[in-house]
Order: sequence, then structure tokens, then C-alpha cells
Amino acid sequence: MGLDYYNILKVNRNATDEDLKKSYRRLAMKWHPDKNPTNKAEAEAKFKQLSEAYEVLSDSHKRQIYDQRGEEGLKDMPPPGSSGFSDGFNPRNAEDIFAEFFGSSPFEYTPKSGVRNTKFQSEGGGTFAGFGGNENMFRTYSCNGAGANWPKKPPPIESKLPCTLEELYNGSTRKMKISRTVVDFNGQALPESEILTIDVKPGWKKGTKITFPDKGNVQPNQLPADLVFVIDEKPHSIFTRDSNDLMMNHTVSLAEAMGGITVNLKTLDGRSLSIPVTDIVSPGYELVVEKEGMPIAKESGNRGDLRIKFDVKFPTKLTSDQRARLRRALAS
Repeated sequence: MGLDYYNILKVNRNATDEDLKKSYRRLAMKWHPDKNPTNKAEAEAKFKQLSEAYEVLSDSHKRQIYDQRGEEGLKDMPPPGSSGFSDGFNPRNAEDIFAEFFGSSPFEYTPKSGVRNTKFQSEGGGTFAGFGGNENMFRTYSCNGAGANWPKKPPPIESKLPCTLEELYNGSTRKMKISRTVVDFNGQALPESEILTIDVKPGWKKGTKITFPDKGNVQPNQLPADLVFVIDEKPHSIFTRDSNDLMMNHTVSLAEAMGGITVNLKTLDGRSLSIPVTDIVSPGYELVVEKEGMPIAKESGNRGDLRIKFDVKFPTKLTSDQRARLRRALAS
């Protein structure tokens, strides 16, 4: 079947040279073997494929052959009439391609006295398959056993994402346009814009973080920063939130407090709710309506409660007749 170079670089078949550079830069930094000490075997394979894919697709002649005949066409079937590849297609050293983007590898440091620069050996001690030659393409460094001097990743860039209670109740999709600095093929810093999609899930709370890895600014010899959006809640005219519960205040007259009342309200998903109150309502009385609170994000179909706190409005004046009738009513 052969390799799908477009899929490896996460680009479509109409990708421009700039698209290829952006994708290679991001993925090569992610999968460089020296950055993945715990899964080097997988990283070696992916890094090799990324470099091979970029070499082919960034070269118009090789890309044309690949588009027509696939990977096997590059290696075994040069098109008639072309100069072809005399010994089949032999990919370049992956570290050389990486260095063209980042200067010297950001994973290297200048050896001091007594430091030994060695070639990285893959498992089994052999060279990495498919690249030819007797030297492995990946380098690692040791300094009296201290290990490599890894490039630093800047702290994440955090930005608030204000959401209404309705959005956090029902869920929503937000489109966020970001601007950041990237480093081009020649090492020059350039501005770049991108639109990110955030799917806000029902029940998310203030402080929930959504992380976009490596979407922050890119600086030479540094790993790109992560971009983090932090959910914030906008004030609501009726409800406040307490964890998974919704709270609201409701004021009633003394007559309603003693004679009963029905509370009518609109829920965050647009339903009309009528709640009869048959208890005697005293100041500070709280009525709990089960399962009418916020969705619980980790418990599908489950909700918190609605808590209605009552305030009783007492009359400021009563006539003598009203006072007499009130005494008779309460005495009986």
C-alpha cells in the first residue's frame, strides 16, 4: 500500500509549501526522539516518516511522481523519460531536514570539556531502517551521565472564556480567533492567525481548562507554549450557581407567605416551570426542587437541584381594623 505522506503531515492534497512547513515544524518538534525519552521507538518511526513525507511533498518533481504512482513509484518506478532516481529514492538524513528549520537542533548543546557527542542507537544497536548508510540520524548527548540539555517549554498562555449560564447548561460551540508568532523556514518570526473551535460541554464549571498544545508563540530554540482557555461564568439576572446546584431568591408578601403561592419561572433551557409552595414561608425559608439544577458533566443525564430562598416582605402600615382581623385569624 505504501505510506500516505499527506496523512503523515496532517495536510490535504492541495497543501501549499507554507502548509507543509507549518505542519512539519509542529509535528517534528512534537516527535523528535530526544524529546520523547519514554517512547523513543515510536518517536523514531514517526520522526523518520515526517521527514520523508516533507522531503517528498516539498519537492515538486518528487511530489508529482508520488501523486501519480505512490511511494513505490518513487522508489521503484521512475516515470519514463525522466532522469529518475538511479538507485531508487533514498530519503535524506532526518536531522538535516530538522536543522534547516531550527538552525542547529534545539535539542543540542555545545559540549564542554569531557563531554562526548555520540550517535543515538536504536533498539538492537542497528541503524534506523530506510535511511541507508552506517550512521543513525538521531543524536543524543551525555555529560558525565547528566543527560541532554532539553529546550525549555514556556509557561502556558491562559485566557478567560466567559460563558453564560445558558451556555454552560445547554452546551455551546465557540470559535476563537487567535494571533501568535511563529518561526518561518528561514528562522524569521512572523505573525499567524488561526481559528480554534471549543466545544463547551453541558455542566462545565468556572475554572475548567481547555488546552490547545503548542498553539502559543514559537520562539527560536524553544518549544512552543500551550494555549489554555479557562471557563468563566457571566452573571445571570435570576440564577447563581453553587457547584451543581442553581440558586435563586424570591420575595413574597406576608399574605403569600402564610396563604400559599405558586412560583413561576423560566429554566435555562427555556421550559416554563410552576412550583407550588404550600408550607408557611418564614424569612430565609429555602425550597429545594430536585433535578432542576445544572447538568453534572461526569454523570450523563443527572442534574443538581434548584434551591429557592425566600424573603418575606412585611407591610409597613396596618389599619386598626386590619390589625384586629389579623389577631383574630392568628388566634384561631
